Amino acid sequence: MRVDDAGFNAEPKVVTGLSRRETEVMELIANGHSNGQIAQHLFLSEKTVKNHVNRIYAKLGVDSRVTAIGLWQRATRDDPL
Repeated sequence: MRVDDAGFNAEPKVVTGLSRRETEVMELIANGHSNGQIAQHLFLSEKTVKNHVNRIYAKLGVDSRVTAIGLWQRATRDDPL
């Protein structure tokens, strides 16, 4: 399966509390990419991506992908978290 690289070229925004890698992962999540696509793009295992996602949820104080994306979009549009 070929992943469309167009959504992968954006420079990640730095948001307080997330590591650079977590920020990269969150940007890709917010752009609609699956864990498998993220893993393939970043040359990581899906398990590693899942671990990053769980740490992101903990740091953002959310429990779902949809909530994380909503919070992320507000934070990157306005002020950092």
